[in-house]
Amino acid sequence: MKTLFGYADKNNIQIEYGRLPENKSISFSITDEDYVIIDYSLLFNQKEEGVHLAHELGHCATGSFYNLYSPLDIRMKHEIRADKWAIKHLISEEDLDAAITNGYTEIWSLAEYFDVTEDFMKKVVCWYTYGNLDTELYF
Repeated sequence: MKTLFGYADKNNIQIEYGRLPENKSISFSITDEDYVIIDYSLLFNQKEEGVHLAHELGHCATGSFYNLYSPLDIRMKHEIRADKWAIKHLISEEDLDAAITNGYTEIWSLAEYFDVTEDFMKKVVCWYTYGNLDTELYF
């Protein structure tokens, strides 16, 4: 997670902590300044914090912000782009292959090994194995 904070610092992305009524984390851009807000009261552990931080930084890094009020904006497209960025920055394909070679073959054991949530680990496996993030199709 240290590298995520380093990335944010290097790219002038402000990370703040506050209460969010409906989300564990959000990101947004105002006048070319990017922000991530994380609600610790809704996060259960460090794994969740890391996954949420990586995902929100993915929005900032790729410019994948959406307008809640626009009927033409495809929200899922932005979410997938942010997830792909998070996957590539938290777990490389080579690291995943090495972990599997070393006997970490279950989703739960891979998630523990990489210190991420099981839901995120499913996305990682889907992306590197099938080239998509459709976890419902494969798990």
